[in-house]
Amino acid sequence: MDPERLAGPKRFIGGSPESQYPMDDSTVIVTGSSKGIGRALAERFATEGANVVTNSRDEARATAVAEELLDAGGTAVGIGADMSDRAEVQALVDGAVEEFGSLDIMVNNAGNTVIGPALEMEPEDWQRVIDVNLTGVFFGMQAAGQQMAAQGTGGQIVNISSMIGEQGFAQRAPYCASKAGVNNLTRVFAVELAEHDVHVNALAPGFVRTDITEQTQDAAGYTDEDVRKRAPLGRFGTTEEIANCVEFLAGGDHYLTGEVLRADGGWMANAWGPDE
Repeated sequence: MDPERLAGPKRFIGGSPESQYPMDDSTVIVTGSSKGIGRALAERFATEGANVVTNSRDEARATAVAEELLDAGGTAVGIGADMSDRAEVQALVDGAVEEFGSLDIMVNNAGNTVIGPALEMEPEDWQRVIDVNLTGVFFGMQAAGQQMAAQGTGGQIVNISSMIGEQGFAQRAPYCASKAGVNNLTRVFAVELAEHDVHVNALAPGFVRTDITEQTQDAAGYTDEDVRKRAPLGRFGTTEEIANCVEFLAGGDHYLTGEVLRADGGWMANAWGPDE
């Protein structure tokens, strides 16, 4: 092991004195940032002074978010890419570097879900979730890790996993499986990229109020009251709270790598389950 690495990271990503986790002049990619958690993350990074690369499979949607960030005084560019396509993921990373000169933070957030009984799950539905949620995260870590290693200045990779990557939820087989895979891939990349001072961690949210939550809640078979009873904090999380957690992980001022941080309102800690 290089003795210089024992002294800690070579630099702290950022520079803004107003923020606890400053990110001025850092370049961050947030995949799947046209809505929901991803959009909240892009807005947060832009507010903290980062060069933000927004992303969606639909380039027009990615560009629309980037333009809103620019109008608000941020620095951003939108790049369309399907995260299940290795060539498009590489083009996303290359585009970020071409635009801003480096890649310092990669947030693998893009994902989708299919709801239905495991015994009746169609192969194409299973594969569609795995391709984006698991293979896409692998491609994102691979391309970003290669770029960060080549730069030689360290970096941060944050994968958005899920609380139910550690639990079995009825009718969510491909989603649960994909997020469990993300958790262990996070550990593998953390070990392999440590020599390059690249930290790799995951954030596993619990139930967070987003558009997709409202769209899928009935099909998934749970109510607001179910969440209130099961989560000790008694409510859904917010995208702003998730952004706080990701900002901490991406800020780099920590001794964390290979960790899966849960932000679930105490759901997993609650051994008794619902309080009737």
